[in-house]
Amino acid sequence: MMASLLQCPTSPFPPSFSSINRRSPVLRSPFPFRHAVRCNLVDPIKFDNGKPYAPLLNTSALHLSSTATSHLENTLPPFNKYDTRLRIFSGTANPALSHEIACYMGLELGKIKIKRFADGEIYVQLQESVRGCDVFLVQPTCPPANENLMELLIMIDACRRASAKTITAVIPYFGYARADRKTQGRESIAAKLVANLITEAGANRVLACDLHSGQSIGYFDIPVDHVYGQPVILDYLASKTICSDELVVVSPDVGGVARARAFAKKLSDAPLAIVDKRRHGHNVAEVMNLIGDVKGKVAVMVDDMIDTAGTITKGAALLHQEGAREVYACSTHAVFRYLENCFFLKELVHILESLVLGKEIRKALIAWVSNDALDVDNIGSPPAIERLSSGLFQEVIITNTIPVSEQNYFPQLTVLSVANLLGETIWRVHDDCSGGIEPYSSLGID
Repeated sequence: MMASLLQCPTSPFPPSFSSINRRSPVLRSPFPFRHAVRCNLVDPIKFDNGKPYAPLLNTSALHLSSTATSHLENTLPPFNKYDTRLRIFSGTANPALSHEIACYMGLELGKIKIKRFADGEIYVQLQESVRGCDVFLVQPTCPPANENLMELLIMIDACRRASAKTITAVIPYFGYARADRKTQGRESIAAKLVANLITEAGANRVLACDLHSGQSIGYFDIPVDHVYGQPVILDYLASKTICSDELVVVSPDVGGVARARAFAKKLSDAPLAIVDKRRHGHNVAEVMNLIGDVKGKVAVMVDDMIDTAGTITKGAALLHQEGAREVYACSTHAVFRYLENCFFLKELVHILESLVLGKEIRKALIAWVSNDALDVDNIGSPPAIERLSSGLFQEVIITNTIPVSEQNYFPQLTVLSVANLLGETIWRVHDDCSGGIEPYSSLGID
């Protein structure tokens, strides 16, 4: 019976439930998060959680007979990895995540040469043909944001001039998303400017993960697939032995209420609490009071990014004062690694100022170290790592949209991978499918 169904050109199975992908040597399953095997990489990627997985077809679940399997093998043409019209290239911002995505999809990363000249100029050359191909460029604009953004633009231009059919900029972290509106007079809206730059460079589509605000999608004049990292974090929290009656989801500020409400609804419809804070300057936050009840409960703080960690740590301190038993911090983007670098940069500037040197020499050295573009008095935000590891949090859960170096790991840190999420989204964009079939109904693909 099953064999006859598989031979029928109008199969009753949905397209996403196709048992074999013709483009990839890897058998694809509709449930990649449940039926998976570890993927062996040449250079192992070190993460506490979310290591790369390659989907494995559970043939027993589909009850395929040996006759049906042999029929499929005989009818499908032999696979040639060079025949695929899908190409994935990685920039230098987060190559580990790019390798995980390619591993999940059963593909190899495209060969690309990226180098920098002595004056800082970026050189990009594709070392394989992309003519008529759907090209996906994985490059988050994480710090150094300007360097990585310029590299992405040059990569897009190289693909356009190489006659790629479509170019999709896969931006796991969109660095300028916070500059999405004018809060004071004579301010720029950098999010719109960056959207224009990406469009004018030649991108046909953008795939972004957890933008700071939804209106940033409207700044692009090209289609934007906005996916959320919530499913990855929710799956991890579901694996923990926490009673649903003891959970409360907390928004660290009023602006994140919608995000926290959606998270709470999927987390056993948990109650919601809000931290009211007043910000007196950039990277400076002051917690005022708490809206909601957290006494004796496990509080899960949800935010799209952790920058200086000032907001979330002050919120956690307030939750403990109000009687919360445990506090978990969940965030998609972890920017704190680079603030550590700024802290050390400020210390280096102070050392140079204390040296017995000529005034002009000391001034020149300080300008060179600080790139003469940073406010030396304000670049040293307090270390986010020290704040997060101070004991306020039971666990800090982040994803790998931004690379986290090993020296910034601490015992409470858990890193989850979004490679499966982005890989599945890339397949669906390439195959012109929507995200309406479980378990990917929340991918945000129309």
